[in-house]
Amino acid sequence: MSETFENVSVIKKANVYFGGQVTSRTVQFADGSKKTLGFMQAGDYEFGTEAPEVMEMLGGAMDVKLAGSEEWNTYVEGQSFKVEGNSKFSLKVPAGGADYCCTYLS
Repeated sequence: MSETFENVSVIKKANVYFGGQVTSRTVQFADGSKKTLGFMQAGDYEFGTEAPEVMEMLGGAMDVKLAGSEEWNTYVEGQSFKVEGNSKFSLKVPAGGADYCCTYLS
């Protein structure tokens, strides 16, 4: 995982979900691709996707259950997981929260 992004634009307005428990900022690249950098407070969440995504854990931890699975898998700093497009996934974030980078794939 890269520590920095070069030559990008950042949307200043935050993406806010679940009453402020999850926030992120959108980073746009010259090639049109985008990522979000965010933080999740402790809690249980469900997200829906349009495009496939890769979630990189930058700090903390989360338990993840992907669509079509009954298994929960734990991801921690330095790990990542892929989410299929047009699906849903569930997250359980423990005390201390989770710092993440979401890459939207086309």
